[in-house]
Amino acid sequence: MTVTQRVWWKDGVVYQIYPASYKDSNNDGLGDIPGIISKIDYIKDLGIDIVWLSPMYDSPQHDMGYDISNYEAVYPPYGTVEDIEKLVEACHSRDMRLILDLVVNHTSDEHEWFKESRSSKDNLKRDWYIWKPARHAEDGTRIPPNNWRSFFSGSTWEWDEHTQEYYLHLFAKQQPDLNWENPVTRKAIYDSSMEFWLKRGVDGFRVDTVNMYSKGTSLPDAPIIDPGIFEQPASGLFCNGPRMHEFLREMNTVLSKYDTMTVGELPHTPDPAHVLKYISQGDRQLDMVFQFDIVDLGIGKTHKYEYEGYQLSEMKEVISKWQRFIENTDAWTTAFCENHDQGRSVSRYASDDPQWRERSAKMLAMMMCAMTGTLFVYQGQEIGMINAPKDWPIGDYKDIESINYFDSVAKRTNNDPKALAHVMKSIQILGRDHARLPMQWDSTLHAGFTGKKDGAWMRTHDLYKEINVAKQVNDPSSVLNFWKRMLKTRKEYKDLFIHGAFEEFDMQNQETFVFSKRFGKDRAVVALNFTNKTQTFKRPDLGGKMELLVSNLGETNGTEELLQPYEGRIYLVN
Repeated sequence: MTVTQRVWWKDGVVYQIYPASYKDSNNDGLGDIPGIISKIDYIKDLGIDIVWLSPMYDSPQHDMGYDISNYEAVYPPYGTVEDIEKLVEACHSRDMRLILDLVVNHTSDEHEWFKESRSSKDNLKRDWYIWKPARHAEDGTRIPPNNWRSFFSGSTWEWDEHTQEYYLHLFAKQQPDLNWENPVTRKAIYDSSMEFWLKRGVDGFRVDTVNMYSKGTSLPDAPIIDPGIFEQPASGLFCNGPRMHEFLREMNTVLSKYDTMTVGELPHTPDPAHVLKYISQGDRQLDMVFQFDIVDLGIGKTHKYEYEGYQLSEMKEVISKWQRFIENTDAWTTAFCENHDQGRSVSRYASDDPQWRERSAKMLAMMMCAMTGTLFVYQGQEIGMINAPKDWPIGDYKDIESINYFDSVAKRTNNDPKALAHVMKSIQILGRDHARLPMQWDSTLHAGFTGKKDGAWMRTHDLYKEINVAKQVNDPSSVLNFWKRMLKTRKEYKDLFIHGAFEEFDMQNQETFVFSKRFGKDRAVVALNFTNKTQTFKRPDLGGKMELLVSNLGETNGTEELLQPYEGRIYLVN
């Protein structure tokens, strides 16, 4: 049992919107803020309490808005600051909240701060970013200050010819890292990226790469684990640095003036004891964090897009670990299996085969809605959207992460067909673009996302006529209406599902996932079949009578001890 205080962001359900792909209101092929406002009643009707809007700031869009050139302006194709203020009002008037993305590990190289910083070595903003002189190999060749690998492949260092130094970028070269060691920089970050929006009614932030601000000052070489290349994975050296907690406490001096929520993106932090340091309510750093173990299942050891696969027991261990780690603490957790950076959950964890995809989507909805913590739902998850078809070539993908890695393997292997086929298979499962396909509203041209004749900014899914909102909204057996029912059930039994203690059973079973929830004397059992075959269901003995609360099969009394393919059941124990 957790011992945490009840606040709005714990019981609330969060709905993440990727603005480029949600709804285009002016037929330019790109989603926008007025388009989101036009769908606000749909969002409310789904059962949502908090809308999370992915980056909508002004940006050159090298990394889909995570390269911000002005924190105090909106990317013009998306709208204006006034449009965001209208969205705040639309949410608040419907008793919903709005949070934004806070992206302050780096800016765009087109931000005025960086333009000044790179103008000369003695500019007042030079040390607002991380600059280092070159090293030289034995033969005199210029090499970067260290061997860190960028998340987007290649070096984390970019040579600046004008000032004859390298600047650090953990992500794309157009995303220079801010120097958080500089207190003047930090104050400017808080004023421009946080206060500006909090004063306009925004209710908090999802905090991007929240454990990367403090990198230390020595920046040593990373250990060599991929001997075939100079650049090496270095997350152990730039995540969770020495001043990270200090910086977040300082950030909270701004947040504490408002009734806000914060949820941090906390990659490469596998130790629960370490995670608790970020989210203890007594230490006011973050309200909660995303732990990425569930979406990292099966990724390659040397690179994400060298997919290795996983067993169900691994997934169960990950879920159990992060469900249970807050017990008997003052911390809080999150529940999610989709976001803008991941493949679709039906394709990743269940089956997107036409025979099973709807049942799979409902089963996963049951699993997520029974989880302890704040629940996050990603746009399109509520209608069971799936990954792009496997016959899409690399040319149909847009994401810099996927394309850069594909190109780097092509170069390194001289276009070896076997190596490229494996990378392509990995992208088909894990690629970030799957979540960024246009939202499928109806069966009209381009899925009702845009009226632009030649289509959206990104290819629409081939199956949009089969999977869309209009087809599901009036069908009582649809995935959409099942999600609505599950969200109502979650709130009706919120002590049990949102705040209850988690217990797992039969963890080495590779076909079924069975767990219980307990709050005081109230108990529930969740049973899920993750295969396309009928499986035996061993009921845990909790000392009471099990009564079926929810099934994703419709007509079933829940007494049979066999689970049909991708069947899910939730029982109350009386």
